[in-house]
Amino acid sequence: MQELIKKAGILIEALPYIQKFSGKTVVIKYGGNAMINEELKNSVMEDITLLKFIGLNPIVVHGGGPDISKALNERGVKSKFVNGLRVTDDITMQTAQQVLIGKTNKEIVALLNTNGGRAVGISGIDGSFIECKKQYTEVDGEKVDIGYVGDIVHVKHCLIDLLSSDQYIPVIAPIGTDEDGNSYNINADTAAEKLAVALKAKKLILLTDVCGLMRDPKDDSTLIPRLKVSEVPALIKEGVISGGMIPKVDCCVEAVRQGVERANIQDGRVPHSILVELLSDDGVGTMFS
Repeated sequence: MQELIKKAGILIEALPYIQKFSGKTVVIKYGGNAMINEELKNSVMEDITLLKFIGLNPIVVHGGGPDISKALNERGVKSKFVNGLRVTDDITMQTAQQVLIGKTNKEIVALLNTNGGRAVGISGIDGSFIECKKQYTEVDGEKVDIGYVGDIVHVKHCLIDLLSSDQYIPVIAPIGTDEDGNSYNINADTAAEKLAVALKAKKLILLTDVCGLMRDPKDDSTLIPRLKVSEVPALIKEGVISGGMIPKVDCCVEAVRQGVERANIQDGRVPHSILVELLSDDGVGTMFS
């Protein structure tokens, strides 16, 4: 009986959060180890399905970099990166589309449907709803062409609105298109941020392989649980935010500045971390406001 009472207490704790988020959009960037470990995969799918059934509007944006690299290796193509961005020539772009749209996206859709959800897999090419322009990067002050890598210029969210209002869970592969019909690979964190802004999401969640933003990356006890966007520049200057964490933090900062109420960087390796963050008093990861 005590165990049952404890379970009831958990549900009661979740009630105000369910009321707060009911009818609201939550954009979840799904990536990292949570896409590899079978137990974690199922945990994430259960979380997302539950969110839909209790009245939230979850939108899933997924990555797939390791799968793309694996497919390229099988074709004898060596992956090349500049400033953390994959150089995407014709063969790499074709492979990225095949992997992200044809394999990864459909696997996520199947897992959500197996858990009782009604998921639909699409990419930014469908309805040209993610419009891009060619993205360049800089090396030593020189502009460098990195191929078919896209910079999002516009999100036409009517397709997502149509699906999510009809009880479907949109699962989005980060491939966009330009006005000439060329396809572009897009960073999944950036795609999630732009979608969250366009959809006026209440929350953006970036699942990663670290517990959040830490003052010492080697010490989880130094996690910074809450952060105002105005505090970010000083932390970058101090070196607290550095390396691969900078673009993730930038996505959260930009999302909040553009109207998303909260943005989170959190550990996708923790089972049911999405539910803990959204529906409990404790929360997980680092929350930007």
